[in-house]
Amino acid sequence: MKNIIKAFFASLLVALLFVTCTDDADRDWTTPEASFKLYNTTLGSNVLYETMKDNPFVLTWDKTGASNFTIVYSTKEDFSTKSTLGTATTNIFTTTIGDINSKFLQAGMSPYTPSTVYIRVEAGAEVSNAISFTVTPYPVEGPIVTAPTAGSTLVLDAADQSAIAMTFTWDDYSSYGVDVKYLVEIAKTGTTSFVSVGEVTNAKSLAVTNKDLNTAVVNTGATINQANDMDVRVTATTSSVGGSIVLPSDIVTFKVTPYQVDYPDFYLVGGASAAGWNAGNAIKLFKNDNLSEIYTYLQPDNFRFLGQQDWNPLNYSIDDPRTNASNRYFKTVSSNVEYGDPENMKFTGTAGVYKVVINADFGVKSLTVTPTTAPWDIPNLYLAGSIQGWNAGAALAFQPKGNGVFESDPLEMPDGAEFKFLGQQDWSGYEWGNLHTAGNSGFLGPNGDNNNIKFDGGGNYFTITVDLKKGTYKLVQLN
Repeated sequence: MKNIIKAFFASLLVALLFVTCTDDADRDWTTPEASFKLYNTTLGSNVLYETMKDNPFVLTWDKTGASNFTIVYSTKEDFSTKSTLGTATTNIFTTTIGDINSKFLQAGMSPYTPSTVYIRVEAGAEVSNAISFTVTPYPVEGPIVTAPTAGSTLVLDAADQSAIAMTFTWDDYSSYGVDVKYLVEIAKTGTTSFVSVGEVTNAKSLAVTNKDLNTAVVNTGATINQANDMDVRVTATTSSVGGSIVLPSDIVTFKVTPYQVDYPDFYLVGGASAAGWNAGNAIKLFKNDNLSEIYTYLQPDNFRFLGQQDWNPLNYSIDDPRTNASNRYFKTVSSNVEYGDPENMKFTGTAGVYKVVINADFGVKSLTVTPTTAPWDIPNLYLAGSIQGWNAGAALAFQPKGNGVFESDPLEMPDGAEFKFLGQQDWSGYEWGNLHTAGNSGFLGPNGDNNNIKFDGGGNYFTITVDLKKGTYKLVQLN
């Protein structure tokens, strides 16, 4: 009987030991029982803003006597992964909003996105209770450019301008809670004159054609047909109720060899134009890279474009079998333009001022003729600007010369003078400003498509001649 009782107690002891070991194995040792109290944070707002970065962030707890406290945080309630927020030698911990914002981002939280964070204090083997709150951090670091890589080389291909020359890529936060705009820019190494390559929203790559990248590279002042050191950066811009944050990447330097593109000049001539058929009087369009444009008078009749103020060697017309092969150029034209007499095009719209735009890009070669409400046959033209004041009621009158031409009296032109032309002595009607400038002459832009004309020079007397029919103006210096 005694043996049976001994066996029973032995079995009971084994069972108790087994249960105890099982409980120890199942216990979550990352969340030990709290032995002192951590009080709630003094954080006034759970949404953090850059303007708050110097504000204090304070934690207090009731344990005293220990000399080393470690404040830890985690995005997991059981603290199975944790990071150090800071240390303290008393029962008070003070840091800044900017510091905790950066550390929360390092823990994998996304900017502008609410996340729950858990905080506790550790003192040797003892821990406090955990507090938690929802926090929305703001971004503090710019993108990291991953392509191009530093020291890489790129030779742009003039033979295939529409092909992708390079895809710029970058790393950034895994996600944002708001839209983020990325601007890709380049500059010639040693300068700070960055030129835009392109912009995307909520993407981390930008594919750029040979033509677009070549244009950007050349606009930085790079040397044609030579490897140039170029700096690239990507800037992230975000906006929230707390304001906008602009964060540029570090610069990556690589080499680019641009090519020369010789887009032709275009001169308008023909019965449809104000120039008539006099090649020496043909109207030159303003050329900016692949685009040439002008606001000018057109009437129903034949016309074409020349490559110079002469009939030879360059002529441009519709790409049509009925046209001389050497003159076939425009692959697409506006609905108000069609094939005309041999070698010519025909304008079929109503007489008036039109915006003429030529896209000479390879594969495009288009001609667009868009009607406007701008007049050319007004009785009077006036000058308003810094020369005599911007009061339109006191605008200076031009002398009408007929056929849309007006000429000013001699004017003293101070350096930096700015002005516009008005069709009346007020701002409620027609105005013309600068569409493009070429020295002391330029191209007129009517209402909604113009800037002030800015004079670079001064100290002398000039006359201003405006040709509303051709769409041009010029300043002539007097002796």
